[in-house]
Amino acid sequence: MTLRSSQPALLVVTGASGAGKTTLVRGVEVLGIPGVGCYYFDSIGVPSHEEMTSRFGSPRQWQVAALNHWISLLLCNEDSVQVAVLDAQVRPSDVRVAFECLGAYLTQIVLIDCSHAERNARLQGPRAQPELANAEMDCWAAYLRGQASALALPIVSTTQLPPEDAVSSLIVHIQDLVQRQLQFTVTTKRQSL
Repeated sequence: MTLRSSQPALLVVTGASGAGKTTLVRGVEVLGIPGVGCYYFDSIGVPSHEEMTSRFGSPRQWQVAALNHWISLLLCNEDSVQVAVLDAQVRPSDVRVAFECLGAYLTQIVLIDCSHAERNARLQGPRAQPELANAEMDCWAAYLRGQASALALPIVSTTQLPPEDAVSSLIVHIQDLVQRQLQFTVTTKRQSL
């Protein structure tokens, strides 16, 4: 696939429910950093388990199809952003496959994580989603942590980190992508001369 200079750098922020990923992405969005756009996977709507199975074969296959839709949409860069940040509760391995298949060349995946006790306390308290504070979500969080470790991905732990510090940790990854994009642009221009 031909690389396009208009293609934004992509940062996918993943994590289990209650880990803090949406809070951090919203924190980045509130800062209004020029050239940075924030997007939310679930904003396209999440069908019922039955619909995912009947239309896509399984919830996992729906998630992969929705992820590919999002990555394709962000690569079109209709908002003309420099870095697109996607809040998505997805498998890092699926994100890597989508990046490769769709020709995304400046990318990063960051896992937002916290202890089971803290995540469950958030879900039962401020998040008001006690139904998600269960063994299945604990296993999902452990699975994501294992994938992040196996793929050598950065992990931002929000267990004891104040939200503003966790947002700052995420901004470091955005700044890294901006620098990589600048280097890529300079190298590409030199090669075209």
